[in-house]
Amino acid sequence: MADTCSQMLLGSGLTVLSHPLMYIKVLVQVGHEPLPPSLGRNLFGRQVYQLPGFFAYAKHIVTIDGKAGLFKGLAPRLCAGTIGTLVHSRVIQNYQKADKTEEPGNSQKEDLSSLQQVVNETAREMVARSCATIVTHPFHVITLRCMVQFIGRETKYSGVFDSVLTIYKEEGVLGFFVGLIPRLLGDVISLWLCNMLAHLINTYVLDNSMSHVGEIKNCSQAVTGFFASMLTYPFLLVSNLMAVNNCGLAGGLPPNAPAYPSWVDCWRTLSREGNMSRGNSLFFRKMPAGKMYAVDQKRFF
Repeated sequence: MADTCSQMLLGSGLTVLSHPLMYIKVLVQVGHEPLPPSLGRNLFGRQVYQLPGFFAYAKHIVTIDGKAGLFKGLAPRLCAGTIGTLVHSRVIQNYQKADKTEEPGNSQKEDLSSLQQVVNETAREMVARSCATIVTHPFHVITLRCMVQFIGRETKYSGVFDSVLTIYKEEGVLGFFVGLIPRLLGDVISLWLCNMLAHLINTYVLDNSMSHVGEIKNCSQAVTGFFASMLTYPFLLVSNLMAVNNCGLAGGLPPNAPAYPSWVDCWRTLSREGNMSRGNSLFFRKMPAGKMYAVDQKRFF
């Protein structure tokens, strides 16, 4: 219980610190570009048109809503983080209790190969993460909609309880779970890719006789996690777009965004337009090739 509380406190602190970054990331994901491209230089010194990065975007938000404006949607996100930690911890604890109730002296675990152990641990983590994602997804939807209100200056989603009532009245229970499928798929694929790649590197590339092998293995886990998240980023993008699509907010309605019948249609549209990585980077943003910036609508076409 103490470990769970410490995880909740640490997670809440990181959530508060990272919230402005997520806020701006979501606005970029939905295609909102309030600032026009400017002429700058890339890493090689060549002059190119660049899009405003995180700090310029944050400054723009502060000039409109003040510093507190950078924390729109924080309350439901904190609820999601806290509940998700509790659900994840409870699922893992149930697995651990099941292991303890096995017959004493059972050597099945010791006989398992290293690959089988990784598969078993990954499967358990997949179940725990999936349960946490499903339970907290309604708060995730509310968080995204609170953020996207910046585009149309709406106040439709003003609080957690009011937002719950609004979604239930307008969309029913299913409204709390829009965008869930691509989010689950992305999480599951990312988890398996990360753990399997890390296992291959630690088993067949690294030598246990090497010095600081433990630190190197931890580093390989971090690198494979970053690589897996990059590959599965389109799932996160599609999930976030579906969560705000056609929900009554300007940021999710034409002309700012098409009305997608399903997340598959959203995926196909983004792929056809070359926008599958939109919002993936907030610091080195180049102007989309072959597109024009519409000043009045503050987006690219």
